[in-house]
Amino acid sequence: MAMPLPSFSRSGLVSARAARALLSAAVAGGIGVAVGGMALVLPPQARAQGAASAAIGRQSFVAEAVRRAGPAVVTIDTERTVVLPGGPAGGLPRALLMDPLFRQFFGVPQQLPPSQRTERGQGSGVIFSPDGLILTNAHVVEKSDKVTVGLQDGRRAAGTVVGMDPITDLAVVRLAGGAVWPVAPLGNSDTLHVGDWAIAVGNPFGLDNTVTLGIVSNLNRNASKLGITDKRLDLIQTDAAINPGNSGGPLLNADGEVVGINTLVRSGPGAGLGFAIPINRARQIASQLIASGKVAHPFIGVGLDVVRTSDGGPAAGARVVSVAPNGPAARAGLRQGDVVVAAGGQPVQSPSGLVAMVERTGVGRPLTLTVNRGGAELQVSVTPAQLGG
Repeated sequence: MAMPLPSFSRSGLVSARAARALLSAAVAGGIGVAVGGMALVLPPQARAQGAASAAIGRQSFVAEAVRRAGPAVVTIDTERTVVLPGGPAGGLPRALLMDPLFRQFFGVPQQLPPSQRTERGQGSGVIFSPDGLILTNAHVVEKSDKVTVGLQDGRRAAGTVVGMDPITDLAVVRLAGGAVWPVAPLGNSDTLHVGDWAIAVGNPFGLDNTVTLGIVSNLNRNASKLGITDKRLDLIQTDAAINPGNSGGPLLNADGEVVGINTLVRSGPGAGLGFAIPINRARQIASQLIASGKVAHPFIGVGLDVVRTSDGGPAAGARVVSVAPNGPAARAGLRQGDVVVAAGGQPVQSPSGLVAMVERTGVGRPLTLTVNRGGAELQVSVTPAQLGG
């Protein structure tokens, strides 16, 4: 139990505040101190506790997390050749170039030949396998002719794109050579909670190994609600700063485990909104890319929304708000306004739950849906097709 310090007058003795300061200094430094004519000698245990407290105060869990995963965060430099179409020679008026006498006299061709230029880009990635496999965004490496990977330890190595999936904006790159590569531990994004720590690591604006700290702002943010209609993603939202060049880098938890792959940031008004692909989803996509270089995306061709109760609250099921013409759902007889309450004999709790069941079923395999239509329940068999196929 803490001993109360006596009150001291100002007649040459230290005040209570000064005594506390001296005592704190003594604890931190492991020394004895004289207070009010009495020598206070701190025992070894107190000195050790004081030293430990000082060390804890200086240590950051962020630093420890980055030490664990940081060496596996890489810079990805890309090059691609862009062919520019030829145009009118020298910017001369088209009517003048069409005159054969003018062209013959001045020796000017009517049309310049196509030209080429090299475009360079940069992004981030994270090594997740000892044999040099890297997770990054598809938009970082798409259409690239050359990929070069830079590591924190100064090494640079050529990279080969194993496969990429534009629908989930994920790609896998393999490092050349049989070197020993650092690997970042992968976490479990299903265990994330709103308010958990979130650490973004990457190379924004070419500034290598930049670390920013925030929290998990929300989970399961659907990409379509962000105005991105060509992606199939439910994203982690974070306020950890993500900037151009961070794309493909990891989002870490407080233990230094990768829980997401950074992919989007909102700029302008409302800035401070960053988004990452959950690592569990990224792991599934990566395994398919490694196995075959492509990813299967089953779909049935419906737009879905939540089911609402009479007081406006959410209810179980998925309401069909649109049906794609000639799609699998249209051929199966699904209609706008139907409410899907079960799929494959399992209850459907939400639209995302139905999408997950369709993906588990796979392309070309029939799935039985239990549908509520105007109060009547019926069974509908739908066969998912390949999205974009």
